[in-house]
Amino acid sequence: MPLKPKLIAYAQLIRLNKPIGIFLLLWPTLWTLLIAGEGKPSLAILIVFTLGVILMRSAGCAINDYADQNFDGDVERTKNRPIVSGHVSSLEAVSIFAILSLIAFCLVVFFLNKLTLMFSLAAVALAVSYPFTKRLHYLPQVHLGLAFAWAVPMAFAALTDTYPPKWGWLLFIATIIWTTAYDTIYGMVDRKDDIRIGVKSTAILFGSSDRTIIGILQIFVLLALISVGTQVELRYWYFCSLFLVALFFIYQQILIYSRNPRDCFDAFLNNNYVGLIIFLGVAASYWLPI
Repeated sequence: MPLKPKLIAYAQLIRLNKPIGIFLLLWPTLWTLLIAGEGKPSLAILIVFTLGVILMRSAGCAINDYADQNFDGDVERTKNRPIVSGHVSSLEAVSIFAILSLIAFCLVVFFLNKLTLMFSLAAVALAVSYPFTKRLHYLPQVHLGLAFAWAVPMAFAALTDTYPPKWGWLLFIATIIWTTAYDTIYGMVDRKDDIRIGVKSTAILFGSSDRTIIGILQIFVLLALISVGTQVELRYWYFCSLFLVALFFIYQQILIYSRNPRDCFDAFLNNNYVGLIIFLGVAASYWLPI
């Protein structure tokens, strides 16, 4: 295959054309860096983590497509992915995963402390194992939540060279729950296909109670974030942002009410604004004079 089409296929494999996953992984990282750095995190660490998020999310997509190559062709949303279409081989996908993970690991080794390095080993293990969990149990969304939330203790350790305090672990838990909620919404898009091919998800596990359980998870996210803000004494800007987040969660509930796949996908994408609003609330607490 000529170079240009091959590079396009590689970009599609690691979802550079669909950056939503990068943003959803980046937001909790930025929340943590801002709070741990009291509004003034190290620019160097901020750059390293931003690059690390891009690299590890891209690596995760590559290994995910490798793991799902025998299923993706039977799912409407994924039937044209590069491995299924033959534009990228299984070996290429695994090689890209390994290369991107190695680059991310080198960033940690050369620019961050040993405690962050220890956390990064678990991060790689979570990224590698996640795609295979949907064959083993009905909670792969929780596993993804762990993988995404692991950026929270990593970011805190990178700035402080210590383990996170209570608020840090609470933010970690909030991120797990938030990820589980929005990835369950994402799972609702493919539920019919997943049931037919035997892939497991919380969307299948929750069944007709899906909207209710997602709503409960969203309430827990808000309560955890309120507690975080209280513990670190964030200002009213932050709590105003959480009020807006609550409105976005209500909007998502409206979108998924009919369980229409297109509307569920829009509800999933809406979580990017949730992450952004929380980031702005945290930033305003430190940066605005009033």
